[in-house]
Amino acid sequence: MRGPIAPPQVPLAASRAEVFADLVQDSVERLERRWPQLADVDFVVLEVPRLDGRGTDAWSDEAVPLGGIVPAREGRRGRVVVYRRPVEIRTKGRDERAALVHEVVVEQVAELLGLTPETVDPRYGED
Repeated sequence: MRGPIAPPQVPLAASRAEVFADLVQDSVERLERRWPQLADVDFVVLEVPRLDGRGTDAWSDEAVPLGGIVPAREGRRGRVVVYRRPVEIRTKGRDERAALVHEVVVEQVAELLGLTPETVDPRYGED
């Protein structure tokens, strides 16, 4: 059989990366209702954290980060990064993945805004 199994408009045709990006976007939209200043923040999905040890992406052998931030400076917008592969490895299903993505986004937004995760999302940690 040649060609796609499903037409592009069917969810089956979405790649894992696209589905993951949609989970991040859903989480961001939930938070933007409460925090309109997030419209000035870029949300980015990367496959894995960098190993070069520079900037906010530095990490040790003990823990692979699930996300990170780059504060706004010199005319650049702030950035929240979610690392797809480390999140996927720690989750089994879509619902569990969506919950962990939201938790990571909330934690990173809290760090970027200088708030607690519970302030950013009052339901943080309830699941």
